Amino acid sequence: MNKLYQKKHELWLHITFASFAIGNEEIKSRLYDFSQIAFRHMKWLGEDILASNQDYNYDRDMSLKKEASVFIIINSLVKEIEAIQELYPDTILGERVKTDDAYLLEYLAQILSFPMNDVVVTSFNMKRVWLDKNLSQEQIDALTLFLFEESYKEYELILIYAYMQARTNDALQFNVFQDLIDESHFHLKSFGNMMAKLGILTLPRMLHEMTYIVKDLKQFVVDGIAEEEAAKVMCKELSERIKDAELSKFFDFINYQESYHIELMKKLL
Repeated sequence: MNKLYQKKHELWLHITFASFAIGNEEIKSRLYDFSQIAFRHMKWLGEDILASNQDYNYDRDMSLKKEASVFIIINSLVKEIEAIQELYPDTILGERVKTDDAYLLEYLAQILSFPMNDVVVTSFNMKRVWLDKNLSQEQIDALTLFLFEESYKEYELILIYAYMQARTNDALQFNVFQDLIDESHFHLKSFGNMMAKLGILTLPRMLHEMTYIVKDLKQFVVDGIAEEEAAKVMCKELSERIKDAELSKFFDFINYQESYHIELMKKLL
């Protein structure tokens, strides 16, 4: 089960980042929906592992290949989904996961059946040009640094809050963790798609277990509030440095969301 959890974690990331990498909006949207289903699979598998008095971690053994076309990405996903099938348990949950995967494979086959879907992927080309906007190199550098740091932070928070949510029977804690997980999914999606547009899409680094095994909840929340405050400062600074109204408004929007995250975390105190 621990091996299965790791493979499902890796599959969730692969589907998620495939959705970021691919430019076709219909395929992007559908893949992201499937990535959210894969994340629920992780949640349910984790619950089963804990119920059997075992534990899981967030170790992973994967890399994000810089694929050059949509079909290479899709074929890679197909192979990974097929390989994980033999690990699923012969249970009601296992059957649910298998049928979800079967439908995902059917959708991927539909994509592959239309040659016009196989277009060049530019998400890894490192060009660092923001659409048709003439941003200065200083602005591009600031945006790049922000996206690398914040995409890791959101990935980290998704996993930490999920880890803690699975281990609480307190309704308030569970609900606050769920809100924060949902918000971090949205932020990771936003930043991942922006990285793809810049041609700098990459996986966040792996979490060390000391990051998510929280022994002092109060101190964790206090530190988390400080981290959100730091993110607000970064958003404000970036909004002021980037001379583009659309991007500035987006970072103001993220800044206001971080403010509410702080209020949610204060509930935990």
